Amino acid sequence: MMAASCIAASELLHNIKLIAYQKASCVLIRRISTSKLQCSSQPLVKAESALQQLVGVVGLEIHAQISSNTKLFSGSSVRFLAPPNSLVSFFDASLPGTLPVLNRRCVEAAVMTALALNCTINKKSLFDRKHYFYADLPAGYQITQQRRPIAVDGLLTYSFLGGKKGNQVIRKNVHIQQIQLEQDSGKSLHDDANSQTLIDLNRAGIGLMELVMEPDMSCGEEAAAAVRELQLILQALGTCQGNMSEGQLRVDANVSVHRPGEPLGIRTEVKNINSIRYLARAIDFEIQRQTDVVQRGGMVQNETRAYDSKSGETVPMRDKEGLQDYRFMPEPNLPPLIVFEDNASLPAGIDVCQAVVVQTIKEGLPELPSIKRDRLVQAYGILPEHSFTLVNEDGLMEYFEAVMKSTKKESRKVIGWVTNELLGLLKQQDMSVSQSPVGPASLAELLELQEAGHISSSVAKQVFQEMWRSPGKTAAQIIREQDLGLVSDAAKLHRICQKVIDSHLDEVCAIRGGNKKVLNKLMGLVQKETKGRADPVLVRKILEEKTS
Repeated sequence: MMAASCIAASELLHNIKLIAYQKASCVLIRRISTSKLQCSSQPLVKAESALQQLVGVVGLEIHAQISSNTKLFSGSSVRFLAPPNSLVSFFDASLPGTLPVLNRRCVEAAVMTALALNCTINKKSLFDRKHYFYADLPAGYQITQQRRPIAVDGLLTYSFLGGKKGNQVIRKNVHIQQIQLEQDSGKSLHDDANSQTLIDLNRAGIGLMELVMEPDMSCGEEAAAAVRELQLILQALGTCQGNMSEGQLRVDANVSVHRPGEPLGIRTEVKNINSIRYLARAIDFEIQRQTDVVQRGGMVQNETRAYDSKSGETVPMRDKEGLQDYRFMPEPNLPPLIVFEDNASLPAGIDVCQAVVVQTIKEGLPELPSIKRDRLVQAYGILPEHSFTLVNEDGLMEYFEAVMKSTKKESRKVIGWVTNELLGLLKQQDMSVSQSPVGPASLAELLELQEAGHISSSVAKQVFQEMWRSPGKTAAQIIREQDLGLVSDAAKLHRICQKVIDSHLDEVCAIRGGNKKVLNKLMGLVQKETKGRADPVLVRKILEEKTS
């Protein structure tokens, strides 16, 4: 009888494509502590006096999808864009009698992330049921860690470029209240035409880390920088791919405004922001909106809002006046989660391969972004703002280091090429570093030709542009085909320099009168005559002789 029931249930799951439910609504809220508010660099809103100035207060709740082959409590595979309901186990569908089995990989990922964020790891953590009804949550509850999460009290140090010229690296901290393990819900696909919601349970049960950041930030720029730093850390650890467009990193922002020294204002929650750029815009808009409300004598509503990227505004979703009772209760089917400090603390009889050992994970931590930046500054003598750019752009640091290995050119000149010429074109065409038509070896070849004196710096940039337009062509090939080699014929350069001098006698008088800077103008005119191909060292020497 039991076997027949299992076969019937199996056929049901394999034959199902989309489960249709009538639309239902739910309220889903997380509270965050506001006890660690710090000052920030948010520009103060103009007001009649300093006492009336309002500043923004921002806290974040981030759901990071754990990089794992299987789900948190079942053996179902995890794969993006799989056919609807094709990756659903009996447990994921909440069939009676199924039990959760904790995925060790997800626990290790959470511990690794906690170590990288300087958290205190609870050697004993607990799982809870959070009850609410929604169609894409078949069990009617989510397994999470409300009472005792796996890690608490962390600190994330993040950086962003600021200052008058926008090239000063500003470092700030945000406190991590907690990191908890929990399972994801399914996905609702709203069909407004037929007034129904289609449910895909492929995502149901995927392991998440929820990271709660204290309200230590004050504007969109700071929040975006903190999320970007977290994204880089997770990617370096391999605990989350951090692809926001695929929902692997989801950010909710809690925003309020207040006058310094006064209690925090009523906050709103901006939900499900799917890019770092939109996160900054949504927060800044919401701060300005709340500021306008308060300055008009109104009261900010405690509500959930969504960000409309087309209008650049936040719009109401629902209010929070009637807070739902989630009826938290201990998860009866999961024992306490125990992690061990080191092998010496393992009880007798426990296989070390089956235990989660903090010391072992700590020893395997990779180079984190902040360490990478410091190493780049020390190893190559580049400026901190350059190391910031290299690390923050995906693949740019690896590109730079690959070029450095293949050229003798000074690092400060290479960094200029990588951050100005290369990155400029990538941004202009909205491309990633991996999509660059000019690889590190090709750029290194070009720089070597310039360093050897075969082409001038202006011609090198011209050749780079041609290499970009014609992938596959080498720098040497382009120089040969377009006859762009450096003009080093002394007699020819003497004639061109004399022609420039004869037609610019005022500049010559100025040079002879002691204004040596004017010589640069004459050099530019010579380069114009030769289309940037004249040997600059030889040209300067000839001009100095003729104007002395």
